[in-house]
Amino acid sequence: MFSILIPTFNNLNYLKICIDSIKKNSKYDHEIILHVNDGADGTFNYAKENNLKHTHSYKNVGLCTAINSAAKLSSSKYILYAHDDMYFCPEWDLHLINEVNSLGHNNFYLSGTMIEPNSGHIIFNCGEDITSFNEKKLLSNYKNLNYYNHQGTHFAPHLVSKEMWFRVGGFSEEFNPGIASDPDFNMKLWKQGVRIFKGLANFKVYHFGSVTTRKKYGFKQNRGDKTFLKKWGISIKFFKKYYLQSKTKYMGPLTEPKITLNYLFELILCKIRRIFIF
Repeated sequence: MFSILIPTFNNLNYLKICIDSIKKNSKYDHEIILHVNDGADGTFNYAKENNLKHTHSYKNVGLCTAINSAAKLSSSKYILYAHDDMYFCPEWDLHLINEVNSLGHNNFYLSGTMIEPNSGHIIFNCGEDITSFNEKKLLSNYKNLNYYNHQGTHFAPHLVSKEMWFRVGGFSEEFNPGIASDPDFNMKLWKQGVRIFKGLANFKVYHFGSVTTRKKYGFKQNRGDKTFLKKWGISIKFFKKYYLQSKTKYMGPLTEPKITLNYLFELILCKIRRIFIF
């Protein structure tokens, strides 16, 4: 059904939990495609021994380059991008497939609802790391952790059509190692006419909390906010507020932003800030 792209950087123990959760909690069969950065911790051998599709680099090439590399191996109609520190709750894919079928077209960006120990859409502590992870507690409670379909989603895990992925060129590699690459991807979709940015309440994943991007060794963290502002002429905050209407209840496809005095004032501030980016 889906090509699930997972970039990973010497994070084998979390990766195993992620892949195991996909295999045992999915209603349908999916192809898993990794990009292995380095892999000296055993990840590279794990991918080969388990016949997982993968691309490989001997150093950390950054999340954006990694995910683009993995996408080239996709053989499914839809691409789902996920982090290696996520646990997929049961029937996650059933909710996604039902949503795709109900839409009847491919101009969409669908994502999940994140359960996290300290933040996220739903705060519910089943462990802050792999050593304290309580899978039994999560599986006993996830159905009762209620949330709503939300507007303006811009986080992984997210699903788009393969055709749309390659139409916008995947992830923009100037955002390596990855900070702000998600809203940039959303902006590229917006420019292609996508107006459905929907987070599904019942597509739930447990997220240990940016284990992937917290790994600073091997790559200097980028200033994605500045890159976004320079590229698009508006800030991420402005884009999320006036375009995506993030963190609001999903009420249907988005429309063009309403031009108000506040909109114009904040737009001018963005333009001024952009002038002083070096």
